[in-house]
Amino acid sequence: MNSPSTPPSDQGEGLTTPASTHYGMSDFARVRKFDAHVHLNVDDPALVQLALEDGFELMTINVDAPDFTPIAGQRAIAIAMADAYPGEVHWSTSFSMSGFGQPGWTERVTEDMATADAEGARAVKFWKDIGMGAEDPEGHLVMLDHPELMAVAEEARALGLALIGHQGEPHNCWLPLEEMTTENDRRYFSRRPQYHMYLHPELPGHDDLIAMRDRFLTALPGLRFVGAHLGSLEHDVDQLGAFLDRFPDATVDMSSRMSQLQFQSLQDRERVRDFFIRYQDRVLYGTDLSFHPSADPVKFCRAAHGIWTSDWRYLATDESQRVNALDADVPGLALPRDVIDKIYYGNAVRVFELADSANDDSAASVGESVPRR
Repeated sequence: MNSPSTPPSDQGEGLTTPASTHYGMSDFARVRKFDAHVHLNVDDPALVQLALEDGFELMTINVDAPDFTPIAGQRAIAIAMADAYPGEVHWSTSFSMSGFGQPGWTERVTEDMATADAEGARAVKFWKDIGMGAEDPEGHLVMLDHPELMAVAEEARALGLALIGHQGEPHNCWLPLEEMTTENDRRYFSRRPQYHMYLHPELPGHDDLIAMRDRFLTALPGLRFVGAHLGSLEHDVDQLGAFLDRFPDATVDMSSRMSQLQFQSLQDRERVRDFFIRYQDRVLYGTDLSFHPSADPVKFCRAAHGIWTSDWRYLATDESQRVNALDADVPGLALPRDVIDKIYYGNAVRVFELADSANDDSAASVGESVPRR
């Protein structure tokens, strides 16, 4: 299932594309889009129905997070949703670090991953507990480049699954609350001190985790890697660009990191805009929307629609909007239409090796109207 990576053929081109080529808010619902990072943790089609109305396909990502539906339940929900909405819901498998280092752990994980591949999974998720919490039987922190995890990644590569890696946290995580750049990070880490690494100097630092991830990728050439949350380099688009230059098979998704991009664009809008144009083939749109059993479906979908339209306003249009996480008005980047089409759809189809339903008679091509159910 492996296919050679597609290098960004037009990096650096179009940096002075006229603003008249960008989309507006009236284009939002009709343009084909893909949210490459959501979590459907409840057997309820409400978010999928909203996605269809708003022109999205979804990638629901299984993950062994403590406040999520158990991972077996997540898989059952993902398969059921993908069966009910073929071509519109896709999914990523994952695994638990429980029992790591005990006899048979690697074999169980790789066999389960092969089963998930046969059931339709397009990727496998490696979560942040690797390097930030999971321990081996001797009580040592398990790092991403451990031989057993390398074996799991080798099997993912052999199966042709993309590997979605969430290593580290936002750079703000290693700062005191008052020095963080966004209010959403201050709120998140104030409520979850176990993940606030500033309070845990005994654990690896941000640079340590990034170096760990880079050693891992160096050892696995050809692996289709998706760095979740902008690869935990959300604080500096120049560093993020250097990462993408170094690893041509890597892409990143934008989930839960929009306010950090907006913070930078307040300082230098053109630097951020040029990043997206230069690396237009290497970025996937995503949100990290997590639909839990405790959520009110109506309220959740209202919030999801608000996030999707707000992000579109920032990336696709030249309109300004109030961003509460920054307590500031942030102007849109007005990215060219062809760049938006890649970030919002084309890149995900390529990275997850999805059959482009644009070739079907019943479906619209990128940039055209999306049919409703």
